[in-house]
Amino acid sequence: MERFMGTWKLTSSDNFDEYMKAVGIGFASRQIANMAKPSLLFSVDDQGFISMKSMTTFKTVEIKFKLDEEFDEITADDRQAKTFMRLVDGKLVQTQSWEGKSTTIEREVQGNKLIATCTMDDVVSVRTYGKDE
Repeated sequence: MERFMGTWKLTSSDNFDEYMKAVGIGFASRQIANMAKPSLLFSVDDQGFISMKSMTTFKTVEIKFKLDEEFDEITADDRQAKTFMRLVDGKLVQTQSWEGKSTTIEREVQGNKLIATCTMDDVVSVRTYGKDE
């Protein structure tokens, strides 16, 4: 997890609107999300909980979790999901399940970039973040 720690700023986003449509996010919320340029902050507290905080001028959302333990998440678009985070081959894999649906977000550090691949059914969005030094 060490390589994920710190702050990352969104630098590019491909096919995110189509991904949000597939998840079921409404038009107005998608418009706001498409304008937002979030920063992601990863940290660990003294109890070993990992924090992932997504910050925009519109909204800040934080989840705290331990790897391989399911937890309840209220997403940025207010879905109530059961979420599971695990490390697979150096990738942080987040699976959200709600109302019989499921989406996966894989985050991988490549050099000074964090690549987030969001998948819902057959729709894939790739978002790239740069390390904020």
